[in-house]
Amino acid sequence: MAIWPLLLLSAICPLFSSAITTTNKPPAFPSSFIHPQQLRSSLSTKTNKLYEEKFFTQILDHFNYNPQSYHTFQQRYLINDKHWGGPKNNSPVFVYTGNEGDIEWFAQNTGFMFETAPHFKALLVFIEHRFYGKSMPFGGSKETAYSNSSTLGYLSSTQALADYATLILDLKKNLTATDSPVVVFGGSYGGMLAAWFRLKYPHIAVGALASSAPILNFDNITSPFSFNNIITQDFRSESENCYKVIKRSWQEIDDTAAKPRGLEILRKSFRICSNYVGAGALQGWLSSAYTYAAMTDYPTPSNFLSPLPAYPVKQMCKAIDDPKTGNITFEKLYGAANIFYNHTGDAKCFDLIDNSDPHGLGGWSWQACTEMILLTDGSAEDSMFPASNYSYNDRVESCKYGYNIEPRPTWIPTEFGAHNIHRVLKRFGSNIIFFNGLRDPWSGGGVLKDISKSLVAIVAKEGAHHVDLRFSTKEDPNWLQHVRKTEVQIISKWLSQYYHDLADSSHY
Repeated sequence: MAIWPLLLLSAICPLFSSAITTTNKPPAFPSSFIHPQQLRSSLSTKTNKLYEEKFFTQILDHFNYNPQSYHTFQQRYLINDKHWGGPKNNSPVFVYTGNEGDIEWFAQNTGFMFETAPHFKALLVFIEHRFYGKSMPFGGSKETAYSNSSTLGYLSSTQALADYATLILDLKKNLTATDSPVVVFGGSYGGMLAAWFRLKYPHIAVGALASSAPILNFDNITSPFSFNNIITQDFRSESENCYKVIKRSWQEIDDTAAKPRGLEILRKSFRICSNYVGAGALQGWLSSAYTYAAMTDYPTPSNFLSPLPAYPVKQMCKAIDDPKTGNITFEKLYGAANIFYNHTGDAKCFDLIDNSDPHGLGGWSWQACTEMILLTDGSAEDSMFPASNYSYNDRVESCKYGYNIEPRPTWIPTEFGAHNIHRVLKRFGSNIIFFNGLRDPWSGGGVLKDISKSLVAIVAKEGAHHVDLRFSTKEDPNWLQHVRKTEVQIISKWLSQYYHDLADSSHY
């Protein structure tokens, strides 16, 4: 779940957003190209019926005993007890391990939990990740929390997991629900956190549903070409002509920009607002549209990243293949981009350098410069993007420039394990569902085959980014209905085993 406006180096350090080229295109999770007015329309007026907002006094540093470590901040969480069977019945607690952004955004796009709560009589809890949304350390001031590397140093996945563990245990204690089993859920980065939580805190969570969690996208375990290869295949599977038009367009944009008044031609062709326009910025804007359309290539209309029709990749290729545009490449590309950026038809022009951040995702640039070194920006010769090799040095230089720090690309596999995961994890791991849709470019770094009987991979050929966690609709295809039914069955087995073990332990 999640992603940056123009990808590229701006995904690592926003200071680089004006120097974008398509030759080094590292997509990150967070994305802020949804305009505030779109955000307001996407946040349902039924919000208060979905959950209640609460706060927990959280410790700043779980792993040190320096005086500053004992500082606290208010961590937000959302709770829904409408269907909870209560502590007397040891009814389960379903916890969403929050992503890199406002927790309400994720709660409102995780309908699977709300729809299964009545069946399981579950309490729902969505915990916001530290340094995002309203969960801001250092007096609740984002400006202070993001001010330098010393304050941002408390933003990490391990601190976040410890936050979740601390909050869950305290909440269960206050509810006198210490024997209620906990199942954690998450999508994208949140899915990674869910899987890692089950591995690190098995005494707290009995199982985890990790949807579209690219936990193998580190330390050269997954090819850096995988991400763009999948996007290319998504578009090429819809239309060979669509693929060819996109592939040749990058050079056409460069050639046009180099001509006298070429930038004005680009501005007019793509309806760019009367501000900055450049070949690199335009290419990044188009790359973003293709990338996120592939990620959210859902079988039904959605409003997660932007208002989109069902199967947006197919619709973008239809626009490119439209015979009405003849051989006018830019008109074809504009039609495709319009599907993604302006499906509602409200926009009169487009801003290539839009630094608005309605979901509060800015902290991801720090995480992408410290431990979240996701290898995604290589492009092969047959890619729809310009051919390029992954360069770790580019990441190092931008992170030194932005934060005066150097990334630690091996830390995540060291802390959580990833190398030889199919051989290693079955020796000590259990009760994790790894869902991946193969149209999702992040699926290349996901677990795509079963590791053991309880470490299960569910793979959907037509699936996109954490589509299984979305609210269901009457138009959902049979394969998606089957995926969710399978997940419910597996979770039911976990809980049945837990209750069986709980009953046995009462005899001792």
